[in-house]
Amino acid sequence: MDIRGSVLMERYELGRLLGQGTFAKVYYGRNLRTGQGVAIKVIDKEKVLRVGLVNQIKREISIMRLVKHPNILQLFEVMATKTKIYFALEYAKGGELFDKVSKGKLREPVARKYFQQLINAVDFCHSRGVYHRDLKPENLLLDENDNLKVSDFGLSALAESKHQDGLLHTTCGTPAYVAPEVINRKGYDGDKADIWSCGVILYVLLTGYLPFHDSNLMEMYRKIGKGDFKCPNWFQPDVRRLLSRMLDPNPAYRITIAKIKENPWFKKGTSVRKPRNEAENKELVLPMSSDGASGSSQEKQDVTRPPNLNAFDIIALSPGFDLTALFEEPRHRKEARFTSWRTAAIIISKLEEIAKLLKMKISKREAGLLKLEAMKEGKKGILSIDAEIFELTDSFHMVEVKKSNGDTLEYLKVLNEGLRPGLQDIVWTWEPEEPPPQQQPEQPVPPVPPLPSPQQDQLP
Repeated sequence: MDIRGSVLMERYELGRLLGQGTFAKVYYGRNLRTGQGVAIKVIDKEKVLRVGLVNQIKREISIMRLVKHPNILQLFEVMATKTKIYFALEYAKGGELFDKVSKGKLREPVARKYFQQLINAVDFCHSRGVYHRDLKPENLLLDENDNLKVSDFGLSALAESKHQDGLLHTTCGTPAYVAPEVINRKGYDGDKADIWSCGVILYVLLTGYLPFHDSNLMEMYRKIGKGDFKCPNWFQPDVRRLLSRMLDPNPAYRITIAKIKENPWFKKGTSVRKPRNEAENKELVLPMSSDGASGSSQEKQDVTRPPNLNAFDIIALSPGFDLTALFEEPRHRKEARFTSWRTAAIIISKLEEIAKLLKMKISKREAGLLKLEAMKEGKKGILSIDAEIFELTDSFHMVEVKKSNGDTLEYLKVLNEGLRPGLQDIVWTWEPEEPPPQQQPEQPVPPVPPLPSPQQDQLP
């Protein structure tokens, strides 16, 4: 059915069809309030339910909420009716990178720029525990300024998807770009598999054809398994070395992203650029005194300002954004959020204090993101919990707490028996609300005082 010219949710005017797949169509749209061009992905809910892709859709939404980066296609909004789900996405006017390379190899500086942007985006995903698993030129889009945008996170995995052996086991991806360990179905590291795919993409950008190609699929898999490819004679030594390390069939010896960024060929043309907001790239400093306790002096409290949330971010983090109820009965959530009128420095200090009591180590990852890890291995590996601080206003913060690795029951015990009670003196409200304690009839339950309004509860 043609829906061009119709208005979606009184917010977006739908235009021409940009593309379509088995379960979704993508239309050009225009935000009626701002005039901004967007891409509206329309998903048929009945088809998704029928083939069992519900979890894939929910995972794609949750992952796109996590990965906000200049070189990753941005999700603006999710809407739903009884029959359809709508994604309002950033519009990539330049189309697919595949369209460019299908016409032949790219000039080396152009290929390098796209590759640098790809590596930066993938590095950011991995820092958030997200593995794309289907990187290929068809999933790399270009905006109006010819900047690369990674898209299509439908096959992505989160760190919590790892099995007890710490590896991923779902075989997925596009054959020509997939790593040999994924084909062998013996378990694989998501980051190593993504690096292999990036290596194949780099080769394609520089040559216009695939490194592993054969009309016989099994023969192509044999070449992939052995890392059997040849570099053209015009390749520079630095790029030859880089590709040989990225396309090493043994993932244990495959190059890391940190080492890729040190390669001389990769570094050409890069320049140190001052970010729009210096706080975005500063490391989060956890002030510690000589005895390990949190410092109190102004010099020691060099705490980076946490990320700021806009209106859509706040809505997106609310229960109404969770599409679970559209498909099934709600289950226990693996993340919890609380709001506080305390400063980011006080919240960090409190989390340090609780981590010490729980015998967990705490480390910084980036501005506003902390990681708490158990000292000993649990039922499903080392329990790891991310605590990310977001600035709602100068004096009001939200903190999202979620499991990034380990056993869910162990996480819930730490959350409900350690973090919730330990943070109660700085928390304004939790979402979801704290589960009710086990009733003890012999002791009367005291009445709960009413919560003060935010205007009355301005904590120092």
